Amino acid sequence: MGFEQIIFYLFATALIMSAVSVVTVRNPVLAALFLIAAFFSSSAIWIMLEAEFLGVVLVLVYVGAVMVLFLFVIMMLDINTDLLREGFMRYLPIGLLIAVVIAAEMILVMMSKVFDKPIPAPLPANHSNTEALGEVLYTQYVYPFEIAAVILLVAIVAAIVLAHRKRPINTKSQKPGEQVRVKSSDRLRIIKMDAEKRAGS
Repeated sequence: MGFEQIIFYLFATALIMSAVSVVTVRNPVLAALFLIAAFFSSSAIWIMLEAEFLGVVLVLVYVGAVMVLFLFVIMMLDINTDLLREGFMRYLPIGLLIAVVIAAEMILVMMSKVFDKPIPAPLPANHSNTEALGEVLYTQYVYPFEIAAVILLVAIVAAIVLAHRKRPINTKSQKPGEQVRVKSSDRLRIIKMDAEKRAGS
């Protein structure tokens, strides 16, 4: 077993342990941190497989942006972990069944003859993964790429519409137009009152 295989098994073991900890740990902050560790391990494996662009994008996008947002949301909200754990044992058997089915499917796919191909030759040092990915993405898969972009645009518009839908009458909301047009006389009113006299004076 060479040094490269040892590193691969180390990162793979760390990835599996982090993924299991994400599901089993009770503290949501620790679950998010374990998910960050899983992303780092996946990124290292991708870099070892000569997919440097995907590895760097995984760290920059998911670890650098998405997971930081998750941590902020989790730590700012008062999450009641007791409510999250309710019904865990009730759904545990069906969860284990689904996990076994997915694992069996993955094993059957990996054991099929589709993957019985010779190992490709190493790429030259000046090979650019970004250029190769862009060439395939914008030529062979340009229509699926555009369809995915339209679907994401529809999702963004739907999220904005849901966020700005009409609230109940008793719900307080800001009105920027009225706030801009406000005058000092609308906020402050000076009242002239007579001085009060002390009792008995």
